[in-house]
Amino acid sequence: MPIRAALTAIFALIAGCSSSTTDAPVSTASSTASSTAARGEFTVEVWADNWFAMYLGDTLVLEDSVPITTERSFNSETFSFDGSYPLHLNFVIKDYKQNDTGLEYIGQPKQQMGDGGFIAQVTNTKTGSVVAVTDRSWRCLVIHEAPLDKSCEKDPNPSETCEFSSSEEPPGWTSADFDTSEWSRATEYSEDEVRPKDGYDQITWDDSARLIWTSDLETHNTLLCKVTIEAP
Repeated sequence: MPIRAALTAIFALIAGCSSSTTDAPVSTASSTASSTAARGEFTVEVWADNWFAMYLGDTLVLEDSVPITTERSFNSETFSFDGSYPLHLNFVIKDYKQNDTGLEYIGQPKQQMGDGGFIAQVTNTKTGSVVAVTDRSWRCLVIHEAPLDKSCEKDPNPSETCEFSSSEEPPGWTSADFDTSEWSRATEYSEDEVRPKDGYDQITWDDSARLIWTSDLETHNTLLCKVTIEAP
């Protein structure tokens, strides 16, 4: 084989190997979170029924690694971030719903309203001190509620009878100076009321951490929640 042809073949082989490496599947969000947990200044532990995204100010830190489209997406997440006090944390929290009716298992014998639940704690990685937990001091806004009349829960055609209320995220809601005085304080719930499942027991929760939601676990499907963590 001529030298030029041989070199061409070798370069083609190298390029093919490089392309194969580039196209390999990347790690999931949860794997990334676990690998960085020891490096960030703050560690966050979250259990959500069913999904959440956390922002530091307007910067997305992490989305739940299990998609909201998964019916039984009960899981916990542990991840880290760097920041400075005061920390302005913003969460989008969603309970699974099949569509705007707010129901799940539509058309099946177990057709029903879902129910939510959320708990989180933030630890200063350097000191080991818990600096924030979910409790009634958090401010939350419901931006999707359904069904508005719970009596439609077992209707054979819920899309025709189950009404809903939905609104967009308020402009600038993740900013530090956004006014939440009109937002409701979070409602605290017991383990018996939320019945937390997979992942919840994998975390050692601080005694002051509470399961929270807004005033209706069943019909409040999408929430925005904010908390500011001041320096200790």
